[in-house]
Amino acid sequence: MTAYTKMTAQERKEEYARVSAKFEELKARGLQLNMARGKPGKAQLDMVSDVIFNLMEEPGDFVSNGIDVRNYGEMSGIPAAKQLFAEILGCRNEQVFVGGNSSLQLMYDTISKAYTHGLLHSERPWCREEKVKWLCPVPGYDRHFKITESFGFEMVNISMTAEGPDMDAVEEAVKDPAVKGIWCVPKYSNPDGIIYSDETVRRMAALKPAAPDFTVMWDNAYCVHEFEGDYVEFPDILAACVAAGNPDLVYEFASTSKITLPGAGVACFATSEENLKYIEKLLTIQIISFDKVNQQRHVLYLKDKAHTLELMKKHAAILGPKFHAVLDALDQEIAPLDIASWCRPKGGYFISLNAMPGTAKRTWELCREAGVVMTGAGATFPYGKDPADSNLRIAPTLPSVEELEQAIEVLCVCLKLSALEKLGV
Repeated sequence: MTAYTKMTAQERKEEYARVSAKFEELKARGLQLNMARGKPGKAQLDMVSDVIFNLMEEPGDFVSNGIDVRNYGEMSGIPAAKQLFAEILGCRNEQVFVGGNSSLQLMYDTISKAYTHGLLHSERPWCREEKVKWLCPVPGYDRHFKITESFGFEMVNISMTAEGPDMDAVEEAVKDPAVKGIWCVPKYSNPDGIIYSDETVRRMAALKPAAPDFTVMWDNAYCVHEFEGDYVEFPDILAACVAAGNPDLVYEFASTSKITLPGAGVACFATSEENLKYIEKLLTIQIISFDKVNQQRHVLYLKDKAHTLELMKKHAAILGPKFHAVLDALDQEIAPLDIASWCRPKGGYFISLNAMPGTAKRTWELCREAGVVMTGAGATFPYGKDPADSNLRIAPTLPSVEELEQAIEVLCVCLKLSALEKLGV
């Protein structure tokens, strides 16, 4: 196979005819495959469902540390659930707030409270600020960007490096008092699969923002989500903030969405005790307590960090072959053509692919035409605008390996077609 840029015009024309014929063949199959969102597959859900719903059958099962979880109370979560999340995240029980099934909801609530009431160190609610800016490492998580966009914040792109966000750019940007925060996915970042380096974590914790209420939204969604190799220990950002003299800088989020059941998991945030007291006071007005029955169910099922990591090995056995099906196809079909590059993550839920600049949207459109749904091109950038029109997020977790092999075949053909069109055939 010859790189497309090294082909003669005639060779590219012949290649285009061949690939176009293959595309028409794939379209004729009438495929309906979805790689749009990072959802666990049926085998993962079945593995959990076989056990988790059979754990609470006797009245005593609904009592945790003397607390009847069926009743009102314990706004910040039952102590046993706090202890479980604290052990997983490496922080202290007193820093953990356990909520409902969605960490995204907790993130939204935090931004919403900042907007309507301000945070602990705010001079005024953010709705009264002339302008609010927000730092967005790119490529990044589209749902994060939608939250800050929905409140009218001006989102500022920060390039990702192999060690995490470009910290030189972050440290420069926070000199502006209008900059109120940053989104971070510190372990197996969405979509690149990058683990922030210890130096990046240290510099993030040591930031000296001009805004007194600058907030790091630390979405540790994939903290135990290896699918290849051993579990990777990760620094406690809250302890790093205390050491740097910034105890209230970070809100850290996590959930069991991709450990147990996405629609019926448990989410939490961890932050300083002062932050927690402040935000809990505001949350108490909107809800009396979250679902403590589900919190107890998860405590009984997951038990502790060690047991949780054993469960994650079972998830890895299902996910690993799926990721390799995608990466092997890209290596074989696309690498020799020099028309795209991609990450090789060892955890998380995504593969980040950078197509030839100017071809991502066209590739996405062709995939959809051939029956393969992917996350929209541009979604990994604020406002859906990828300046290079290059990044595509592959979510290989939901389909079976057999379905993935079909979907990635389509993607490879579409990458070839869009690259050849860009080169002018």
